[in-house]
Amino acid sequence: MKNMIDIVQSVILNETGEAVVILDQTLLPTQKVYQTLKTPEDVWEAIYHLKVRGAPAIGIAAAYGAYLGAKQSGASTSAELYAAFGRVKDYLGSSRPTAVNLFWALERLEKRLVTEMKATADVGQLVAALKEEAEAIRLEDEQVCETIGTYALSLLKPGDGILTHCNAGTIATAKYGTALAPIYLGQQQGYQFKVYADETRPLLQGARLTAWELSEAGIDVTLICDNMASIVMSEGKVQAVLVGCDRVAANGDTANKIGTSGVAILAQHYGIPFYVCAPTSTIDLSCQTGKDIVIEERDATEITTKWYEEPMAPANVKTYNPAFDVTDHRLITAIITEKGILRPDFAEGLQSVMNQSEAKL
Repeated sequence: MKNMIDIVQSVILNETGEAVVILDQTLLPTQKVYQTLKTPEDVWEAIYHLKVRGAPAIGIAAAYGAYLGAKQSGASTSAELYAAFGRVKDYLGSSRPTAVNLFWALERLEKRLVTEMKATADVGQLVAALKEEAEAIRLEDEQVCETIGTYALSLLKPGDGILTHCNAGTIATAKYGTALAPIYLGQQQGYQFKVYADETRPLLQGARLTAWELSEAGIDVTLICDNMASIVMSEGKVQAVLVGCDRVAANGDTANKIGTSGVAILAQHYGIPFYVCAPTSTIDLSCQTGKDIVIEERDATEITTKWYEEPMAPANVKTYNPAFDVTDHRLITAIITEKGILRPDFAEGLQSVMNQSEAKL
């Protein structure tokens, strides 16, 4: 399993610093293909088309893309560089609306650029600083995921059955994952978890990605259809639900892949703890509640034709294809961050961990 974590990296900068290398997640599980992205346009396309996905991985890719945009801008002055960076920041920010990490990473790079401009006007040094900051985001995410995994593991027991929805694993982050991090760490310590992975329609991230990476790691994983979660829970096979998230509102409402809120409702009904694994980079205190979170809607073909040789719906039927839903904070047992385990009242805890994060900047 350790070798698997070392090998599978979803997004990195190549050795020369000239391009971003991603694992194309749209081709899994049948093909393991790494794609080289040489321009911000390449990065935008990869994020929009889910070649790179998962909130932390999106943020890392966007940071690298912004660095490439600055490097390739042809700017000869710091003012020209700053203007060019602003354009590429806005451009990459338009790729997907829901994952807060995307905007967090871009704003972090802008803050670094502004700080460096106070000390130097040298364009080469400013571009180098952007590269350094993007690399720091990736390396910090590795540590964040491992710490979240350690906290989450403290809530679990050897032999537990764990249900997860979508993919919050090593390929959705820099390493380890968020919701899957305790599973990997538990595997190292002999916990022998039994994982149930929802297929996660319509894009099947649970089937194509979670089931793939856990199988590759030698972890006991069973794939189930989304509408089978209730019977699996009722049979006593699930002792905990672990999910990731793309955005956490100030009151603890969380946005995650479509279907997550339904899993939370089922978990509450059956008395099963529902844990959200959330790096502080996904916390957005400017969103007071989940109602303030913009929910991305995607193309109808993902429902009607994408996975089928023949259309599986009537021609021209109306569709509704939201990519995410919001889980009410009252359904969440705990939010697990790299700063610790938060329990209700989430508003106070979220404010506290964000104050800690800001104090270190």
